[in-house]
Amino acid sequence: MIYKTKSDLAYAEVRQRILSGAIPPGSLLPQRQLAESLGMSLTPLREALKRLMSEGLVELESHRDARVSAISSQEIHDFMDLRLALDPFATSLAAERHTDADAAAMKESFSRLLPVTRDQGEAALTAHRDFHEAIYRGSHNPRLIHLLDEIWDLSDRYRRLGLSLPESGASREQDHEEHEDLLRLVLARRGEDAHRLMEGHVRRSVIGLAAEGLAGN
Repeated sequence: MIYKTKSDLAYAEVRQRILSGAIPPGSLLPQRQLAESLGMSLTPLREALKRLMSEGLVELESHRDARVSAISSQEIHDFMDLRLALDPFATSLAAERHTDADAAAMKESFSRLLPVTRDQGEAALTAHRDFHEAIYRGSHNPRLIHLLDEIWDLSDRYRRLGLSLPESGASREQDHEEHEDLLRLVLARRGEDAHRLMEGHVRRSVIGLAAEGLAGN
Protein backbone atom coordinates (compact mmCIF):
# COMPACT_ATOMS: atom_id res chain seq x y z
CA MET A 1 0.00 0.00 0.00
CA ILE A 2 1.22 3.51 -0.83
CA TYR A 3 0.84 6.14 1.91
CA LYS A 4 0.58 9.87 1.23
CA THR A 5 2.62 10.89 4.27
CA LYS A 6 4.91 9.37 6.87
CA SER A 7 2.23 10.11 9.44
CA ASP A 8 -0.22 7.94 7.48
CA LEU A 9 2.35 5.15 7.39
CA ALA A 10 2.98 5.38 11.14
CA TYR A 11 -0.74 5.46 11.85
CA ALA A 12 -1.46 2.37 9.77
CA GLU A 13 1.51 0.39 11.10
CA VAL A 14 1.02 1.13 14.80
CA ARG A 15 -2.74 0.67 14.51
CA GLN A 16 -2.28 -2.75 12.91
CA ARG A 17 0.15 -3.82 15.62
CA ILE A 18 -2.29 -2.78 18.35
CA LEU A 19 -5.36 -4.37 16.79
CA SER A 20 -3.55 -7.61 15.98
CA GLY A 21 -2.29 -7.90 19.55
CA ALA A 22 1.36 -7.61 18.49
CA ILE A 23 1.50 -4.70 20.94
CA PRO A 24 -0.62 -5.85 23.92
CA PRO A 25 -3.09 -3.63 25.79
CA GLY A 26 -1.42 -1.49 28.44
CA SER A 27 2.00 -1.60 26.76
CA LEU A 28 4.23 1.46 26.70
CA LEU A 29 5.02 2.93 23.29
CA PRO A 30 8.49 4.51 23.60
CA GLN A 31 8.20 7.15 20.92
CA ARG A 32 11.86 7.57 20.02
CA GLN A 33 12.44 3.83 19.62
CA LEU A 34 9.20 3.41 17.71
CA ALA A 35 10.06 6.27 15.34
CA GLU A 36 13.47 4.74 14.66
CA SER A 37 11.92 1.34 13.94
CA LEU A 38 9.63 3.01 11.40
CA GLY A 39 12.46 5.00 9.83
CA MET A 40 11.06 8.44 10.59
CA SER A 41 11.34 11.40 12.96
CA LEU A 42 9.19 11.94 16.04
CA THR A 43 6.90 14.51 14.41
CA PRO A 44 4.95 12.21 12.03
CA LEU A 45 4.81 9.52 14.71
CA ARG A 46 3.27 11.92 17.22
CA GLU A 47 0.70 12.99 14.63
CA ALA A 48 -0.18 9.32 14.15
CA LEU A 49 -0.45 8.71 17.89
CA LYS A 50 -2.88 11.62 18.22
CA ARG A 51 -5.10 9.98 15.59
CA LEU A 52 -4.92 6.69 17.48
CA MET A 53 -5.77 8.51 20.71
CA SER A 54 -8.91 9.92 19.05
CA GLU A 55 -9.95 6.31 18.32
CA GLY A 56 -9.42 5.29 21.93
CA LEU A 57 -6.52 2.97 21.09
CA VAL A 58 -3.74 5.04 22.68
CA GLU A 59 -3.37 7.16 25.81
CA LEU A 60 -1.05 10.10 25.28
CA GLU A 61 0.14 12.63 27.85
CA SER A 62 2.41 15.62 27.34
CA HIS A 63 6.13 14.88 27.61
CA ARG A 64 5.51 11.18 28.27
CA ASP A 65 5.60 8.03 26.21
CA ALA A 66 2.30 6.85 24.84
CA ARG A 67 0.59 3.74 26.16
CA VAL A 68 -1.78 1.33 24.43
CA SER A 69 -5.21 1.70 26.00
CA ALA A 70 -6.22 -1.13 28.29
CA ILE A 71 -9.16 -3.32 27.38
CA SER A 72 -12.30 -2.68 29.40
CA SER A 73 -15.66 -4.30 30.01
CA GLN A 74 -17.38 -0.97 29.27
CA GLU A 75 -15.81 -0.64 25.83
CA ILE A 76 -16.61 -4.17 24.77
CA HIS A 77 -20.22 -3.76 25.89
CA ASP A 78 -20.36 -0.54 23.86
CA PHE A 79 -19.19 -2.52 20.81
CA MET A 80 -21.78 -5.20 21.51
CA ASP A 81 -24.54 -2.57 21.69
CA LEU A 82 -23.47 -1.19 18.32
CA ARG A 83 -23.24 -4.58 16.66
CA LEU A 84 -26.60 -5.69 18.04
CA ALA A 85 -28.13 -2.57 16.49
CA LEU A 86 -26.28 -2.51 13.17
CA ASP A 87 -25.49 -6.12 12.18
CA PRO A 88 -29.11 -7.33 12.10
CA PHE A 89 -30.16 -4.16 10.26
CA ALA A 90 -27.45 -4.60 7.62
CA THR A 91 -28.42 -8.25 7.24
CA SER A 92 -32.08 -7.45 6.67
CA LEU A 93 -31.11 -4.82 4.09
CA ALA A 94 -28.85 -7.35 2.36
CA ALA A 95 -31.77 -9.78 2.16
CA GLU A 96 -33.80 -7.08 0.46
CA ARG A 97 -31.18 -5.47 -1.79
CA HIS A 98 -28.51 -8.02 -2.71
CA THR A 99 -27.63 -8.56 -6.36
CA ASP A 100 -26.49 -11.73 -8.11
CA ALA A 101 -22.89 -10.53 -7.71
CA ASP A 102 -23.44 -10.02 -3.97
CA ALA A 103 -24.91 -13.51 -3.68
CA ALA A 104 -21.89 -15.00 -5.42
CA ALA A 105 -19.53 -13.14 -3.06
CA MET A 106 -21.47 -14.38 -0.02
CA LYS A 107 -21.32 -17.98 -1.24
CA GLU A 108 -17.60 -17.73 -1.99
CA SER A 109 -16.78 -16.28 1.43
CA PHE A 110 -18.93 -18.93 3.12
CA SER A 111 -16.93 -21.66 1.36
CA ARG A 112 -13.76 -20.36 3.06
CA LEU A 113 -15.12 -20.30 6.62
CA LEU A 114 -13.13 -22.09 9.31
CA PRO A 115 -14.02 -22.88 12.93
CA VAL A 116 -13.18 -19.81 15.04
CA THR A 117 -10.81 -21.53 17.46
CA ARG A 118 -7.34 -21.00 18.87
CA ASP A 119 -6.01 -23.72 16.55
CA GLN A 120 -7.29 -21.96 13.42
CA GLY A 121 -6.30 -18.52 14.77
CA GLU A 122 -5.88 -15.61 12.35
CA ALA A 123 -7.03 -17.54 9.29
CA ALA A 124 -10.38 -18.26 10.94
CA LEU A 125 -10.84 -14.66 12.09
CA THR A 126 -10.08 -13.35 8.60
CA ALA A 127 -12.48 -15.77 6.91
CA HIS A 128 -15.17 -14.99 9.49
CA ARG A 129 -14.86 -11.27 8.88
CA ASP A 130 -14.89 -11.75 5.10
CA PHE A 131 -18.22 -13.58 5.34
CA HIS A 132 -19.83 -10.87 7.45
CA GLU A 133 -18.44 -8.16 5.18
CA ALA A 134 -19.93 -9.90 2.15
CA ILE A 135 -23.32 -9.67 3.85
CA TYR A 136 -22.79 -6.02 4.79
CA ARG A 137 -21.91 -5.12 1.21
CA GLY A 138 -25.19 -6.63 0.11
CA SER A 139 -26.97 -3.85 2.04
CA HIS A 140 -25.74 -1.29 -0.51
CA ASN A 141 -25.55 1.34 2.24
CA PRO A 142 -22.00 2.76 2.14
CA ARG A 143 -22.22 4.62 5.46
CA LEU A 144 -23.54 1.56 7.27
CA ILE A 145 -20.80 -0.60 5.76
CA HIS A 146 -18.17 1.94 6.84
CA LEU A 147 -19.50 2.02 10.42
CA LEU A 148 -19.47 -1.76 10.68
CA ASP A 149 -15.94 -1.95 9.25
CA GLU A 150 -14.76 0.51 11.91
CA ILE A 151 -16.46 -1.45 14.68
CA TRP A 152 -14.82 -4.69 13.49
CA ASP A 153 -11.41 -2.99 13.36
CA LEU A 154 -11.64 -1.50 16.82
CA SER A 155 -13.05 -4.64 18.43
CA ASP A 156 -10.38 -6.98 17.01
CA ARG A 157 -8.48 -6.89 20.30
CA TYR A 158 -11.52 -8.28 22.08
CA ARG A 159 -12.11 -10.89 19.40
CA ARG A 160 -8.64 -12.25 20.09
CA LEU A 161 -9.38 -12.20 23.80
CA GLY A 162 -12.45 -14.34 23.10
CA LEU A 163 -10.24 -16.88 21.32
CA SER A 164 -8.17 -17.26 24.49
CA LEU A 165 -11.18 -18.37 26.55
CA PRO A 166 -12.19 -22.04 27.02
CA GLU A 167 -13.80 -23.44 23.89
CA SER A 168 -16.87 -25.54 23.33
CA GLY A 169 -16.93 -27.78 20.29
CA ALA A 170 -20.72 -27.67 20.31
CA SER A 171 -20.81 -23.87 20.26
CA ARG A 172 -18.35 -23.74 17.35
CA GLU A 173 -20.49 -26.23 15.42
CA GLN A 174 -23.55 -24.08 16.13
CA ASP A 175 -21.62 -21.03 14.91
CA HIS A 176 -20.96 -22.70 11.55
CA GLU A 177 -24.58 -23.83 11.23
CA GLU A 178 -25.74 -20.27 11.94
CA HIS A 179 -23.52 -18.94 9.15
CA GLU A 180 -25.10 -21.42 6.77
CA ASP A 181 -28.60 -20.45 7.95
CA LEU A 182 -27.77 -16.74 7.63
CA LEU A 183 -26.64 -17.25 4.05
CA ARG A 184 -29.77 -19.25 3.22
CA LEU A 185 -32.13 -16.66 4.72
CA VAL A 186 -30.42 -13.69 3.06
CA LEU A 187 -30.40 -15.36 -0.35
CA ALA A 188 -34.08 -16.29 0.11
CA ARG A 189 -34.78 -12.59 0.87
CA ARG A 190 -36.26 -13.47 4.27
CA GLY A 191 -35.17 -10.24 5.93
CA GLU A 192 -37.06 -10.53 9.23
CA ASP A 193 -35.82 -14.06 9.87
CA ALA A 194 -32.26 -13.10 8.93
CA HIS A 195 -32.46 -10.07 11.26
CA ARG A 196 -33.57 -12.27 14.17
CA LEU A 197 -30.89 -14.90 13.57
CA MET A 198 -28.11 -12.32 13.24
CA GLU A 199 -29.05 -10.77 16.56
CA GLY A 200 -28.63 -14.10 18.33
CA HIS A 201 -25.48 -14.83 16.35
CA VAL A 202 -23.83 -11.62 17.56
CA ARG A 203 -24.71 -12.43 21.17
CA ARG A 204 -23.04 -15.84 20.83
CA SER A 205 -20.00 -14.54 18.93
CA VAL A 206 -16.36 -14.49 20.03
CA ILE A 207 -16.93 -10.85 21.01
CA GLY A 208 -19.83 -12.00 23.16
CA LEU A 209 -17.57 -14.56 24.85
CA ALA A 210 -15.00 -11.86 25.54
CA ALA A 211 -17.69 -9.61 27.04
CA GLU A 212 -18.77 -12.41 29.37
CA GLY A 213 -15.16 -13.14 30.27
CA LEU A 214 -14.43 -9.53 31.20
CA ALA A 215 -17.67 -9.25 33.15
CA GLY A 216 -16.59 -12.23 35.22
CA ASN A 217 -13.26 -10.66 36.18
